[in-house]
Amino acid sequence: MSAQQQCLNDLSELLGQKLFARGWRVTTAESCTGGGIAAAITAIPNSSSWFEYGVVSYANRAKEKLLRVNSETLVREGAVSKTVVEQMVKGALDLSGAEIAVAVSGIAGPTGGTAEKPVGTVWFAWGLASGSINSDCCHFSGDRISVQQQSVQHALNGLLKLL
Repeated sequence: MSAQQQCLNDLSELLGQKLFARGWRVTTAESCTGGGIAAAITAIPNSSSWFEYGVVSYANRAKEKLLRVNSETLVREGAVSKTVVEQMVKGALDLSGAEIAVAVSGIAGPTGGTAEKPVGTVWFAWGLASGSINSDCCHFSGDRISVQQQSVQHALNGLLKLL
């Protein structure tokens, strides 16, 4: 197992322990990570007691249909924006009934970047069913896989901080 994979396993295991102790469930709304956060979580034995499902909403249409992201916001701000990930996290919480959620949307590359949003730009939102939402933008470096792995790690760290 690589050091990166071990780190993700350790974070996911700690997340599971904290969620299980509270009797909480987590859900994910992922775009550029393509289900990587859910995969890290479900690599932990017995994760079904604190994770039921996540949504991979790679296309804007999926963000709109599944997570109720506003189409006008997608046009105005783009999928890689604070407003969109905050709407994604709210949609995931509403859809799942979970107590805590993470949403991520970014540009993993190698193409798709712009001067305003270069490759490696990733927006995150973490939310609680109580309505509290935190968001953050990161600029990761490396190839596509590296950006995705860094995004998964940052998402899991953010969930742990919110707990």
